[in-house]
Amino acid sequence: MDAAQQEATARARELQRSWYGEPLGALFRRLIDDLGLNQARLAAVLGLSAPMLSQLMSGQRAKIGNPAVVQRVQALQELSGQVADGSVSAGEATDRMEEIKKSQGGSVLTGTGQTTSTGGAPTVRRVVREIQSLLRSVAAAGDIIDAADALAPTHPELAEFLRVYGAGRTADAVAHYEGHQS
Repeated sequence: MDAAQQEATARARELQRSWYGEPLGALFRRLIDDLGLNQARLAAVLGLSAPMLSQLMSGQRAKIGNPAVVQRVQALQELSGQVADGSVSAGEATDRMEEIKKSQGGSVLTGTGQTTSTGGAPTVRRVVREIQSLLRSVAAAGDIIDAADALAPTHPELAEFLRVYGAGRTADAVAHYEGHQS
């Protein structure tokens, strides 16, 4: 690898750190270890080709272009934490990974709010999920909470927004959104 390639890789990893909270190589290796996967299985669950996963891990490519894949990464991070704390068994994790694999971004939404209204405008739940996805694509939940804590003394409403949308449950974010509509 020449100096220009090394510089491009370092720049890609730094972008990944700013977008995803850490370089994707580290994030994906942790998911592989925590969930007992190999790279091919992780790629399949995420909906990426094995070469694309490898390029993201090595820093040859910086960004995950598909928002549905970003949502699957977030779902796997959450699942990984649940496996680590013992609240989800290995068998349950395997079943959940199959559900995550089948999810198509917005199609993971169930019940009310999945479809659009007659005018084609997005539903509240879909808007909330987009906000959550955007926030969670730039920082991990713990970092968002840290930012909210730092903002709370001077900007409590903004801190609440970060907590609710960046690290909270979708149902709570929907209630927050609906409560702030005129």
